[in-house]
Amino acid sequence: MRRISFLIFALLACLVSVQWVQAQGEITTFDAPGAGTGPAQGTQPEQITAAGTIVGYYIDGNNVDHGFVRSSHGKFVTFDMPGGGTGYHQGTKAFGITQSGRIVGFYIDANGVRHGYVRGPDGKFATFDALGAGTGSGQGTFAAAINAAGTISGQYVDANDVSHGFVRTVDGTITSFDPPGSAYTSADILAINSAGTIAVQYFDSNNVSHGAVRAADGTITTFDVPGAGTGGGQGTTPYMINVVGTMPGVYADANNVLHGFLRGADGVITTFDVPEAGTAVFQGTIAQATNPSDVTVGVYYDSNYVYHGLVRAADGTITTFDAPGAGTVAGSGTNSYSVSPSGEATGFYSDSNFSYHGFVRKP
Repeated sequence: MRRISFLIFALLACLVSVQWVQAQGEITTFDAPGAGTGPAQGTQPEQITAAGTIVGYYIDGNNVDHGFVRSSHGKFVTFDMPGGGTGYHQGTKAFGITQSGRIVGFYIDANGVRHGYVRGPDGKFATFDALGAGTGSGQGTFAAAINAAGTISGQYVDANDVSHGFVRTVDGTITSFDPPGSAYTSADILAINSAGTIAVQYFDSNNVSHGAVRAADGTITTFDVPGAGTGGGQGTTPYMINVVGTMPGVYADANNVLHGFLRGADGVITTFDVPEAGTAVFQGTIAQATNPSDVTVGVYYDSNYVYHGLVRAADGTITTFDAPGAGTVAGSGTNSYSVSPSGEATGFYSDSNFSYHGFVRKP
């Protein structure tokens, strides 16, 4: 009887395990060599390619930033830009990567000034500063995204601490831009696709956020998600743009609750919420990346301000997941940043010590 009971228990355990794997996906966690283990230290993946290569940066035990590339086989290459500072949150940040392995990001020097760079697959690099970029602490050039042609998008902060968007072509030509009504164009959210179309977030003079699309010819179209709030800190925030022109993002409503959205190339906007998402201030759903098959990844905050990963299929079906080891207290959890054409997602999780670790999730 005890043997039969054990077999039944084992069978039930296997069924539960299979269901959990199906819901959670196959998750591999990782840490960049040299990553710190203290609060706000650790590994921050930013983008995954079709080949499964991941680019990002890590924060060491001295709170200095360093770039990394992780192959699909788990091999790491770390790098630092010459001129990068070694003080608190100085150093090298890496954000974007092409299929050929060209990397874009910025480094922060010893004076706290940002400078853009592009790093080739051979490790050779070029640095650049947007014309008009300031030279004071917190100012400078923030390079954020790169497409297959080598065109880079980002922002620069001028000597008056005003932010502007820029595009840098592969020959080094830099063009700045500001959407109509912009008082501040945001950097980290600028993203560019293979057609040279850029997703832009900007703030008006009332600190309300709006979305914009900048075509390769310089034409800018602004938009707001229906239901987005019009108070300070509210509004519409696009996060990226994929090869077919779909933009995922988030809008904050009049109650400061967050909701995910997808804006198609035709301008049609679809909104969605994870059922388990909280409904208090700055809780809710954020869509962060979408692949050509309309698989979207992102994050949602529950009623306890714990964050969790999400995957939304093209048909609207939502799967949520947590990386093994993710914290379960406010301000910790799992955050999915980027998704490959095959549906592999990368991002980070914050543990109970509030340190960051990378993960890859296979569907």
